[in-house]
Amino acid sequence: MPPKTVSSRQFNQDSSGAKKAANDGPVFITDRGEPSHVLLSIAEYHRLVGEGGKIIDLLAMSAADDSDLQVPRLGSVSKPVDLD
Repeated sequence: MPPKTVSSRQFNQDSSGAKKAANDGPVFITDRGEPSHVLLSIAEYHRLVGEGGKIIDLLAMSAADDSDLQVPRLGSVSKPVDLD
């Protein structure tokens, strides 16, 4: 199914129709004939950007236990302050 295109005016007059159409695929919204925005369903958005999550959640995943990553110790990174 080809993507649906609606003008800004059409979108303002029938936003619920545009939201229903977004369930079938992206809806391009135009300003003066040029595409300016894209309306997606939340499911499609999540599919595109992935389920990123927080870094702490990603590190806690069991698959992370299979990693052979070795992180070297840096030692002391502080320096004495000269107040003279």
